[in-house]
Amino acid sequence: MSQEKVNKYKVEKANRKETMKKARRASFVRNIVASVVLVAAVGWVGYSGVTYIIDKQPRPEVSVDYTALDEYSKSLTAEETTTEATK
Repeated sequence: MSQEKVNKYKVEKANRKETMKKARRASFVRNIVASVVLVAAVGWVGYSGVTYIIDKQPRPEVSVDYTALDEYSKSLTAEETTTEATK
């Protein structure tokens, strides 16, 4: 049993660099993914908050005066009728 432990330790020691590299790489990828998720969550919360605030602001009423357009269309109609009458 003792010899098995010694052999196992030797194998682990021989592969320690590769094992540590894999562990560092996995940690780096995990940190990157966690950062991306955190940035996305913060961005979503910020966007939702801004949209909520903008939606709750009162909107001014706008009224449109169409009298100028009505007068213009009437003048065009009058010109057409006078042009047709002179032909």
